[in-house]
Amino acid sequence: MNGNLVRLAFCFFVLIGAAGASAPANAQTLALVGGKVYALPDAAPLPDAVIIASDGVIAAIGSRSDVQIPSDARVIDCTGKTVVAGFWNSHVHFTEAVWKNAGSAPAAPLQEHMREMLTRWGFTTVWDLGSDGQDTLALRRRVNAGEVPGPNIYSTLDIFPKDGHPVYLPAEMQLPEAATPDEAAQLARRYIGVLDGVKLFTGSFKGSGKPVVNMDPAVAKAAVDVAHAAGKPVFAHPQNMAGVDTVIAAGVDIMAHTVAGEPVYSPGQLARFKQQGIALVPTLSLFAKLPVGPDIAARLVATTVNQVKAFSDNGGPVLFGTDIGFTTYYDTTLEYELMHRALSERQILASLTTNPAQYFKAATKGRVEKGFDADVVVLDGDPTADVTNLAKVAYTIRAGKVIYQKP
Repeated sequence: MNGNLVRLAFCFFVLIGAAGASAPANAQTLALVGGKVYALPDAAPLPDAVIIASDGVIAAIGSRSDVQIPSDARVIDCTGKTVVAGFWNSHVHFTEAVWKNAGSAPAAPLQEHMREMLTRWGFTTVWDLGSDGQDTLALRRRVNAGEVPGPNIYSTLDIFPKDGHPVYLPAEMQLPEAATPDEAAQLARRYIGVLDGVKLFTGSFKGSGKPVVNMDPAVAKAAVDVAHAAGKPVFAHPQNMAGVDTVIAAGVDIMAHTVAGEPVYSPGQLARFKQQGIALVPTLSLFAKLPVGPDIAARLVATTVNQVKAFSDNGGPVLFGTDIGFTTYYDTTLEYELMHRALSERQILASLTTNPAQYFKAATKGRVEKGFDADVVVLDGDPTADVTNLAKVAYTIRAGKVIYQKP
């Protein structure tokens, strides 16, 4: 689909740096004054509020009359704006050409592309589900050092089924394939210490009219067991309902996509999702932007929207994600509009904040409360009144440091 996908699923051959994300350097004291604050997606708003962020955490929050503003704080006037917790994008890729040699490339183009791709849309934490590890981990180090304003970055190892080379990746590209449970376990063990999770292609697209290559459940389970023993999550690219069944059988944690063109999940699948606590990343705009006719795209979107609704109505956790980097449609407005066909405004806000924070056990993220990380987004409008206001970002703040300000 895109010539920049050459490194979409690179196996991490060089172990660089420590795994996990940390706060950026040079955090400052901020005072966000006068905005309407939603501490949680389902909470009543606090009007004319003041938030004090110091040393990367929320030091105080309350009404303007109750919170004293430190004399050394940078004051941001939020009058007429809405403040929510920082957003998570649980499906991105750092595969575009600009990220090549991220460890030594000039900071300016990295910062510019990070802004266009992620920070201008409110993202303070992301999951990279398959990129060149040398570049992603080097980029993460530079972000955390304050050289490139950006989000927390978590990364995964991708494992493909035997003969499961996707049609959209160059044929000459060497991918990490596992034909047996032992091969899958060896791959996972080799890299799980430096990476934050695993992504399995439980279904791999070989081209129009060709059968999907599915991963054997036993192979998938071997990788899952290694990841879970290390306390790390496993994502899956299911591709079809057989891939979804492998997700269930292997104990995968998160489906990284809905399954376009397939029916709604069966009652049996929904029951297992709930029992096993499986989460879903919809990536609806991905299917809306496929290079197919508008009628076909509309049908694909309709099937995926129905899956999201059934999954959510069943009590499953929905995690926001766009597959950005694979796609170059950075604007999140369409994703919110499509999600709104299945979810309420507050449910969509939860998919960006509390749901991923809870699911990935990030105990100090996802809320605008005292003692929590100062990861917040200042919006020009109230997202509970119009879901597209989630894409109208005035400021993105990570650990008390402004990483995006609208011009």
